[in-house]
Amino acid sequence: MLTIIMECRDNEAELAQTLSALVAGAVEGLVRDVVVLDHGSRDGSSKVADAAGCRFLTHWDIKDVVRSARGDWLLLLEPGARPLTGWVDVVADYVSVSRKPARFAGSRNHRRPLYKRLMGRRAPLEAGFLVTKRQATAIARSGMGLEQMAAGVGVSMLMAEIVPAWAVLSQRAEAR
Repeated sequence: MLTIIMECRDNEAELAQTLSALVAGAVEGLVRDVVVLDHGSRDGSSKVADAAGCRFLTHWDIKDVVRSARGDWLLLLEPGARPLTGWVDVVADYVSVSRKPARFAGSRNHRRPLYKRLMGRRAPLEAGFLVTKRQATAIARSGMGLEQMAAGVGVSMLMAEIVPAWAVLSQRAEAR
């Protein structure tokens, strides 16, 4: 049903966190495959992806990646982002009745500071991006990357929350 696609560069720890959050989807049969597109990582990102059974690509053409996806839907995520409890049922219900792209709701416990919400724009993949393979194929033909695919597209809001990647990184910085 669903192919997860992430881009990474030296995101070993973040990749591990995201992949652990996706296990529930794999167990329920929602997640068919995970593709990690690497931009020259020098850490253990490839080992994390391999241990989780992901396809880890160091050279790719986005059109070929989308075309080879096993799922009818694609979920684009940033390494470090974690869909929260209940996401599997919400996504399964959504894809069974809709064809419109969607994003997760931001976690109520992980909100950007007010000044950043007012002044800054959200990263296109901050709340994930769920899109049909057919729509992604059409977008990929234009040569756009993952973030460009997700930018400026009208979407529905999923009734499931996601912890954005920036929240994971800021928590790690505070712990130091």
